Amino acid sequence: MKNIRNTLVVLVATCFAAVAAANKGHNGGHGHDASDIGHTGQRTKVSRTIEVDMADNMRFTPDKVAVTQGETIRFVIKNSGQLKHEFVMGTVKTLKEHYGMMKKFPAMEHADDNMLTVAPGQSGELIWQFSKSGAVNFACLQPGHYEAGMNGAIQIARAKAVGGAGTLAAADLQTVQR
Repeated sequence: MKNIRNTLVVLVATCFAAVAAANKGHNGGHGHDASDIGHTGQRTKVSRTIEVDMADNMRFTPDKVAVTQGETIRFVIKNSGQLKHEFVMGTVKTLKEHYGMMKKFPAMEHADDNMLTVAPGQSGELIWQFSKSGAVNFACLQPGHYEAGMNGAIQIARAKAVGGAGTLAAADLQTVQR
């Protein structure tokens, strides 16, 4: 009986340790380095607002956004559906890795600055400064949503130094990649 009890205690402790390791950083930070896609923006530096709708047809509207390097955007994210949806920015690689974790642990909540979970019929906002040119992707990482096509891209055009910051050269507008 003592051996069974000891085995049960070890089994329960192992399960708790596995869950804790899997959730490490998930409630209060995912531990992802988002610096490759920019950083949290300051409300006083917002240059414009972009409204994004998330719907149960597993689409974002718009699903393509163009910004300029250095620009601070206020994203107003509305969930017009009946399901919980998310707006998570990252590289294709980090989004796919995170999506794999979400499929294993679907109850995870997001608390990082580049992520926003929105309940059905609700809205939220995310303020982000895009510090590098290139592409940043966004997706809903709720299980099944990413695979159903709920993703999009943000193209960040290089700020042109000559002619003033914030002006774009036509060559800097690259094709949005997914």
